[in-house]
Amino acid sequence: MDSKSVISLKEAAIYQHKRCILKDVNFDIKEGEFVYLIGKTGSGKSSLLKTLYADLPAKEGELSIADYNLRTIKSRDIPMLRRKIGIVFQDFQLLFDRKVEDNLYFVLEATGWNDKAAMSKRIDEVLEQVGLPNKRKSMPHQLSGGEQQSIAIARALLNDPALILADEPTGNLDPETTNDIMNLLRDICSKGKTIFMATHNYNLILKYPSRIIKCDDGTVIDKTTSQQDYKTTR
Repeated sequence: MDSKSVISLKEAAIYQHKRCILKDVNFDIKEGEFVYLIGKTGSGKSSLLKTLYADLPAKEGELSIADYNLRTIKSRDIPMLRRKIGIVFQDFQLLFDRKVEDNLYFVLEATGWNDKAAMSKRIDEVLEQVGLPNKRKSMPHQLSGGEQQSIAIARALLNDPALILADEPTGNLDPETTNDIMNLLRDICSKGKTIFMATHNYNLILKYPSRIIKCDDGTVIDKTTSQQDYKTTR
């Protein structure tokens, strides 16, 4: 039985305001895949990700994600779409004026949770999943960069999403911490989550090889998954 598509783009165009950044975009990502998104700065990686979580409008082609049609999605449905997608950013985007648990409560409340006991239990579960069960009462400034990103990943997992979109999640981290975050993301993927991760760290891709989608010259190319073939296509 074939795996279900979590992301599917056919003859899509990606726009940033009125300017077309990427055209004739065609790719499909299945449940449980780990896929890298690569490309030079300004090649359209972030715009593609923003289109996928409906921060930029989908204007041309067929674009679906987590069972939502991005061409026809209504504004009122975007919060529900984002409950089905976990988003991880390079700069963590934690609220530094509140504890870790309050960062997580904030997201749960914003996405419709209202049972305090269930919310507290879910926070315990995601902190355990990212290996930081004892950081619940910590302030973000008391955490290392890697711990802050792990909390950001925990936040992305709160609503048990089908998919994690990660935009340069290791971009601000040292090599050792980068390995920790990669191992965490790969572990999450091994449990059935789909990961679509933008990165410019080519050494990372060689160390943790997986399928590659590349933004290049105004379109998207689906690359091979092998290290050797990747080296010859850079």
